[in-house]
Amino acid sequence: MEKSVIPNVTVLATGTDFATKQMQANAGEVMPLHHADQESMLFIYEGECILRINNKEIFLKSGEAATIPALVKHQIKAVSDYKGIHFMPKEIKFEFFK
Repeated sequence: MEKSVIPNVTVLATGTDFATKQMQANAGEVMPLHHADQESMLFIYEGECILRINNKEIFLKSGEAATIPALVKHQIKAVSDYKGIHFMPKEIKFEFFK
């Protein structure tokens, strides 16, 4: 059974319109299913994870990135301990699902 957790998030920079946040999780942890009201991008710089989106699993490893469309439910599973940078509009709003 997968362990659902909110990843550790650290704000790295905030500008007028955009924010960058570091997120990290340990191997086997899964972020709860959620979506956001605006598009964002996730860049993995350490470790590996799976982005579950649109009924597909996208494997991301260090040096790879993915675009996450607005209002599309998704979740991230840590394959190994990972760290990533999430680039997003400053006013983005998230909704979590059970």
